[in-house]
Amino acid sequence: MTGWQFRGLRTRLLVAFALLSVFTAVAVAGIGYVRARDGILQRTQDNAAVEMTNQLKQLYPLPRRPVDTGALQSAADRLNSRKNSALVTSGGHSAGTMPASAITPDLRGAVQAGRVAWQRVDVGGVTQLALGSPLLISTGDRRNPTIPSGIEVYELRNLDAEIEAVNGLARNAWLAGGAALVVALVLAVLAASSVLRPVGELQRAARRLGAGDLDARITVRGSDELASVAETFNSTAESLQRHVGELRRMEADARRFVADVSHELRTPLAAMTAVTDMLDAEAERLPDAAGEAVRLVSQETHNLARLVNDLIEVTRFDSGTASLAVDDVDVAEAVRATLRARGFAVETDLPDGIRARVDPRRLDVIVANLVGNALRHGGEPVTVRLWGDQGGITLSVEDSGSGLDEAVLPHVFARFYKADTARSRSEGSGLGLAIAWENARLHHGELTAGNRPGGGAVFTLWLPREVRQ
Repeated sequence: MTGWQFRGLRTRLLVAFALLSVFTAVAVAGIGYVRARDGILQRTQDNAAVEMTNQLKQLYPLPRRPVDTGALQSAADRLNSRKNSALVTSGGHSAGTMPASAITPDLRGAVQAGRVAWQRVDVGGVTQLALGSPLLISTGDRRNPTIPSGIEVYELRNLDAEIEAVNGLARNAWLAGGAALVVALVLAVLAASSVLRPVGELQRAARRLGAGDLDARITVRGSDELASVAETFNSTAESLQRHVGELRRMEADARRFVADVSHELRTPLAAMTAVTDMLDAEAERLPDAAGEAVRLVSQETHNLARLVNDLIEVTRFDSGTASLAVDDVDVAEAVRATLRARGFAVETDLPDGIRARVDPRRLDVIVANLVGNALRHGGEPVTVRLWGDQGGITLSVEDSGSGLDEAVLPHVFARFYKADTARSRSEGSGLGLAIAWENARLHHGELTAGNRPGGGAVFTLWLPREVRQ
């Protein structure tokens, strides 16, 4: 992209107005200057030709005898003045004060052809007007009224007044162009302000809307295209606010429904769990089919109870009521207690003496979910490692399975996400990793998922040493 594309709209408007005004001023002033200059010079040349013709009439009647140098000098003296100098030639003789170098071949050729001619010439760096005319002798014959006398008259006229007038036109043209540029810039500033004011309001309103302020609106002024844009923005914002409000209401209803159902299920599930525990104790003495049915009901009851507890925990995160009860704990000892309580057989690298202020119950939930997930979906052996630094503690859970697919990684902490869509249900609730991630976030920590270079998945938990509540 070019640098011009990065410039602001105000700058582009100002430059466009300036270029337009400069082009217009140059075009108008230039055309006016050229026409005025040509008019002045043409009028000067015409007047000079007429004046020269009138002066030549004073030389008549011409002598019929051969013209000598004295006669040529007398004619030149009569034509000389303060504004012009003359040169009279005949045959090889000439007289006058006009320099012969000012007579160009074109001018001499035109005069010798019997025409009155003129031409602007440069004499010593100064532009002057050179005129030439032949002198004719009247014969009285109708068919051939005049014959050449052989005398040629040339004049060199000063153009100082005309040049000064032309220079004045040029100065006026520059002044007019400069004034037009100043006026154009003032108008450009005013136009840019009037155009950019609603654009700026639209930008600020769009930024507020993007930041979540659904009440952002624009004041509609006038009935031009910008007003139409403002009306469209306002109607879009109103529609968005209405739909977002409806979605929020539906989301709140869904969360409330899940929370209500989960709490209502806790009491009967507690009773069902107690009954299934009693049946489990008697399952060994029951017939094979009955014992298998009892064990299946007991397992499913415990799964349902775990799902209800997870749903209740999720609703606490969504409602913002989840809180921390931090305590100073030895992290290695807390992790070992979690593994012992659940009977997880894993390899460990847990050095003692790494302490942190965390919520022990939530740390237990994180470790239990990560290790349980690795044992269910990864490959053994599973290794749990712990290390720390001044900023925080890091816990990793690594398995030896096939690892996580690249398409799965962005969604691994999503609720109820299943990497295998053909699998209708899993042993867990589908919320374990999501709850672990929420607990890490509640600690102002971070939980990430990835793959080991040698194969297998790795989940890494980082928690600060001092958790801010």
